[in-house]
Amino acid sequence: MHHAYFASRALICGIALVATIGPSFAQPAPAQGQAVQNWPQRTVRMITPLGPGSGMDVAARVFAERLSQKWGQPVVVENRQGADGILAVQSFLTDRDNHSLIFGFGGLISINPLIHGDKLPYDVRDVVPVASAIDSTLALTVSETLKVDTLQDFVKAAREKPGQLNWAATTGLPLYVVAALQKVAQIDITQISYRDFGPAFQDFATGRVQLLATGITLLLPQVANGRGKFLMITNTARSPLAPDVPTPQEAGFPELAFNGVNGLYGWRDIPESLKARIAADVRAIATDPAVAERLKPTGTTMRPGNAAEFAAAIEEQRVKVAAVAQAGAAKPK
Repeated sequence: MHHAYFASRALICGIALVATIGPSFAQPAPAQGQAVQNWPQRTVRMITPLGPGSGMDVAARVFAERLSQKWGQPVVVENRQGADGILAVQSFLTDRDNHSLIFGFGGLISINPLIHGDKLPYDVRDVVPVASAIDSTLALTVSETLKVDTLQDFVKAAREKPGQLNWAATTGLPLYVVAALQKVAQIDITQISYRDFGPAFQDFATGRVQLLATGITLLLPQVANGRGKFLMITNTARSPLAPDVPTPQEAGFPELAFNGVNGLYGWRDIPESLKARIAADVRAIATDPAVAERLKPTGTTMRPGNAAEFAAAIEEQRVKVAAVAQAGAAKPK
């Protein structure tokens, strides 16, 4: 069963994020400007919160390869998966300098304060948006054992069997997508929580779990083998990996539109001029059609953006997720 969530956490998170993205940096002095021009002076760490082979990991390595060519220094990707990205942030904060970056999801500062509250072991103000790079694609998939074809059909089935249908989701944004579905559709479905998500696919195949929410690439095999059917992607644009799957607007639930924004973060004292330089280099890579084609199999799409645009996308996500919590929807396990 879910645990109750209090809206005050969302307010605290909002205050913290405003502090993060506000105009708090002075213009660099000439000496600083020269230092930025000469950056980087050694290997750059690029820490990612997901494991090797994940869509984010593949994207991080593609960007690291191109950025190394631009910067004239090695850019080394380090995987620090687990704990909703907390391990990655903690590793990043051991350096507290401008030669360590995070390539990660918006949830590091939009969702983690909601999930972990006072137990979150880092200050979101220390993790500063620098440049957006990609969007991950999330999807909802129903087990074929339920015999429904659309999200509207699933909602109808859930209303006919309150509390009897089960769902599972990977941590972070997918959890809140399903919480939003319950709020908007006024249905009662039961979360099954997994320490390791692998067994969720086994339960999905047997019909113990009727609904899965996670990255589209994890769900494609379930659809291909006939065990599941896509109901919706959560992104505002259709995915080239599943072009026939509707968006939330097309499925009749525009409130469920959540883009999985990902990008680069830096340390809180990173100069504005360095943020701008990194963002320009990331944009050049993200707008290269060859990069988009290379990353297409991972279910990611390009989202080039500067620090302000990345911060705005994260804030939009935070507001929507916080609204789910404030409206009394259950806090995911």
